[in-house]
Formats: sequence, C-alpha cells, structure tokens
Amino acid sequence: MSHGRDTSPKPYGVVAEFETPEQLLEATKAARQAGYRDMDAYSPIPVHGVCEAMEHKDERLGWIVFAHGVLGFLVGYGLQIWTSNNFTLPFDWAGEWGLNGYAHNVGGKPLMSIPAFFPPAYELTILFAAFSAGLGMFALNKLPKPHHPVMNAACMIRASQDRFILCIEATDPRYDEAKVEEFLKTLNPLSTERVMTSEGY
Repeated sequence: MSHGRDTSPKPYGVVAEFETPEQLLEATKAARQAGYRDMDAYSPIPVHGVCEAMEHKDERLGWIVFAHGVLGFLVGYGLQIWTSNNFTLPFDWAGEWGLNGYAHNVGGKPLMSIPAFFPPAYELTILFAAFSAGLGMFALNKLPKPHHPVMNAACMIRASQDRFILCIEATDPRYDEAKVEEFLKTLNPLSTERVMTSEGY
C-alpha cells in the first residue's frame, strides 16, 4: 500500500559497458567534457584517474573525522581533570552515583598534569575519530542499502568480474534519456542500457 506515495519505477540513468579500464577512464573524461556531472563508475579493480575525471570533491567525511578527533581529545583531558580534582556537581544524586571528582595526591604530583594526561586523551582522539570515520561513511553512503537501482542493469552482473561500467544518472541537470544513450554509444561501448529504479525505491 503506497499511502499516496508514487512507487512506480522511474528512470535512474543510462549505463555503458566497457571492456578495459582505459576505455572507462576515457569515457568518463568525455562525459565530463560533454557537461555531465551526476555520474558514477563501477569497476572490479581501482581505476586511477576516474574520480579525478568525475571531479568528485566530497570533503564532508574528513571534516567529520577531524571534528570528532578534536572532541575526543577534549573529552580525554576533561574527564581526567574532572575526576582528578574536587569538582562537585550541583545535584544531590551526583555523589551517590560517584559522579563527583575525588582528588588524590599521588607522590606529590600535580592534580592537573598536562603531560601525564596526554596518553589517555590521545587514545580517545583515535577512538572518536575511528568511530566517526566508520559511522560517517555509512551515513554519507546511505548504508545499508540492500539493493541499488543500478543493479537492475544486466551488464552489472560482470561489474565485479571483468567489465567496467559508466552510469550517467537521471539527476543530472542535462539528463535526456535519448540524448544520453546516443552520446554513450559514440564512446564505442560493448552495450548501453536504460536503467529504471525498482518499484517503491
């Protein structure tokens, strides 16, 4: 039951199948020069230069990791400073739950020592950054995604074996299905195919 939402299949894009990574790279460059922006490449091996040819510049994950690394560093120092000094929270239940700081003089060492507190702060920096990298990658890639519309293309069966696929997506401002297919055919692919989204995707 759709509850008023249109679940009919819609165009996802047009894919072209190539036999070599060099052909894929040249096709990607040609598509970019032709003015197409929303496209993706699928390959069983890394093809150096394809990302640069598509000019994919998404720096969000780097900033997410950096921000969480800084947060982890501050949490590391903050936690040690709080627990090593006589900080008291203004709540009756804080003492019962052991949330107030308990200062201990150990061998006459200072209660707040920047060098001594560095190792745990460094480890929390790594921990926060690592978790944010993993979770951020999942979120930005919209994972888990059990089925992707491009997998509806017949040629995608060999995309993880020995075929190289270029897809110009329907979200591209210049997308016209017939013109895109005609353009891709000029690149001498093994095949081209129009791809529809799955119903309700």
